[in-house]
Amino acid sequence: MKIGIIGGGSIGLLYAYYLSEQQSVCLYVRSKEQMELLQSEGLFLERDGEKSQRFLDVKLYSEWRGDEDISLIAVKQYHLVELIELLYAYSRSNKAILFLQNGMGHLKWFDRIEGEVYIGTVEHGAMRTNFNHVIHTGDGLTKIALYQNSHSQFQKFAQSIDHERFPFIIEEDYEVMLLKKLIVNAVINPLTAILQVENGELIQNPYYYQLVKMIFIEIEQGLQLQNKAQYFENVILVCKKTAHNYSSMLCDLEEGRPTEVDAILGYILEKAAEREINTPIIETFYRAVKGKECKVEEQ
Repeated sequence: MKIGIIGGGSIGLLYAYYLSEQQSVCLYVRSKEQMELLQSEGLFLERDGEKSQRFLDVKLYSEWRGDEDISLIAVKQYHLVELIELLYAYSRSNKAILFLQNGMGHLKWFDRIEGEVYIGTVEHGAMRTNFNHVIHTGDGLTKIALYQNSHSQFQKFAQSIDHERFPFIIEEDYEVMLLKKLIVNAVINPLTAILQVENGELIQNPYYYQLVKMIFIEIEQGLQLQNKAQYFENVILVCKKTAHNYSSMLCDLEEGRPTEVDAILGYILEKAAEREINTPIIETFYRAVKGKECKVEEQ
């Protein structure tokens, strides 16, 4: 099966490495510099202190034409804006596209895409150290749900993937799946980004834990959650499982990149505003993260 992966960040590199072990993969990246480095030196994966190398096809974003059986879109949500017209132009009715973004605000763009559209959530920890080196910092699952059209291409994809260290599972309802991930991201990412701590510190430090509970209350009010206890328990479970990980939002700020705070907290603020619900704590952390983004841009 032919697989395309658009995105040369930590997630794109991670998926390119593992999927290329069993399938034909073409990785599409933004810069010519990254493309040439991957072509000449290969892709390095570091896991548990051991480093391994693979070579695979690498092209620029602009060269994607939807030829692969399934294309994984592994860019941050704010980079989808520059890709969406390309996806509209070259998506095909007999192909599939899988989106791996955080948040839920991007769903409104998908109706014009031809073919099967899937939404995925990523639970792996990954850190890119340079253009062709990614560290797999934490094992997890890739959860996938159908957004529109049939399951035919994904069924072939799922059957072709047999990887104990990199499992995929199918969820029935994409909204439930995304909402669960959104809530985890909305609690952990902004708190760790501002407090500059590992995920586990949020539940180990009693004062930080109070912040966890306070921001969760506003999230469940703003989104009008049902079964709120289950969502909160899931947040705590993720904090425990990823106790020694640093959130992607904290890493983005430390490495001078924009964050996905608009896709995460921004989305919740929009929903709360539609319902005329005040969420001052969420707004405080949203503005704090945006303020740190401004400082990054000034440097």
